[in-house]
Amino acid sequence: MEGPPATTGRLNEADEAHEADEASREGGEQARADRAVKPRRRGPGLFTVVVLPGLVTLTGIVGWLVLTGGLSPDPPQNSAPGPVGTTRVDASYLPWLRKSASACSVLTPAVLAAQIEQLSGWSNDTERLSGEKGIAAFTDARWRTWGKDDDGNGRSSPGDPADAMMALGRQDCSLAEKVTDLRTDGTVTGNLVDLTLAAYAVGTEAVAEAGRVPAESRDYVAEVKALLPRYEAFDRENPDDTANRAPGAVLAAPVSTLTVTSSYGSREHPLTGVTKLHTGVDFGSPQGAQVSSAAAGRVVFAGMTKAYGNRVVVDHGTISGKPLQTTYSHLSSLQVPVGRTVEAGTPIGLVGSTGLSTGPHLHFEVIFDGGYTDPMPWLSPSS
Repeated sequence: MEGPPATTGRLNEADEAHEADEASREGGEQARADRAVKPRRRGPGLFTVVVLPGLVTLTGIVGWLVLTGGLSPDPPQNSAPGPVGTTRVDASYLPWLRKSASACSVLTPAVLAAQIEQLSGWSNDTERLSGEKGIAAFTDARWRTWGKDDDGNGRSSPGDPADAMMALGRQDCSLAEKVTDLRTDGTVTGNLVDLTLAAYAVGTEAVAEAGRVPAESRDYVAEVKALLPRYEAFDRENPDDTANRAPGAVLAAPVSTLTVTSSYGSREHPLTGVTKLHTGVDFGSPQGAQVSSAAAGRVVFAGMTKAYGNRVVVDHGTISGKPLQTTYSHLSSLQVPVGRTVEAGTPIGLVGSTGLSTGPHLHFEVIFDGGYTDPMPWLSPSS
């Protein structure tokens, strides 16, 4: 290779020195052979100087995090859905969700939000092949029944999110009222939210026929409920308010002596032989003993049912923001009509053995936030 003319002299001098050095070595040819075989020593490369130390450091950090629990070596399994739903909902939707859910005690903003995500994934783009439109997936037929111009913009459309959320609330509350009546008269059993979602999926007739959440609607109910954790904050006016527990002993004794003959929980029914949840507590009392309301409220049902016999249901409004009801069954006679306002201790009926019963007793239930709960912790210690 030729260098620039300015360096020619220096190159010639270097060549001469090199030739003299080579000539002075014994076995010049052998030396050249040795150099051909022996690898030429080089300085450390970029990988050794920069990349390798970084990899060693990173490996050490990861190992330390695994050992200390700061990093799991395996991905989490069956983890609950994160709060991604709250970030997918436009902030302007929340007031409408709350307004829509306020139409009945069964619904909450979180239930509506989870239902909308299951129905459409909050997509409001185009009409689907099924004919469903908007975030609440309304067909034209259902929209004619439930749709209104709720936001006052001059048009009623399933593609208008505010209109759609309000319409879905109206439809769900209508279904909730029907399944509440079915449960009150003993036709069905189960959580009111579950029953309402099931009625949305397959209709109230199918729910009534099954007597519970029908098998064909269980997947839909499970999918909606799995999404609820994403929207729990929607149910709190103050997101930092974490109070979510039953308030404890706030109810008076419905009969004078609380002799428990059958506790709340799973049991085999003495007449039907079916093992299922015993939804209340049976208090053994003599025929004709006085039964009184456990708290102030309003009578929402008073009548004869097939399973519970003469039955009274009292609505006590809300406690800790959640609806509370008590029920009194197998009565020999009723002492209050529907719509009557009662106080704690107001006589509402007499102990009997009507309906599916093996003897005189009071079947007493507490329904909190739409579901049955053990009545005993609710009853005052002085009872």
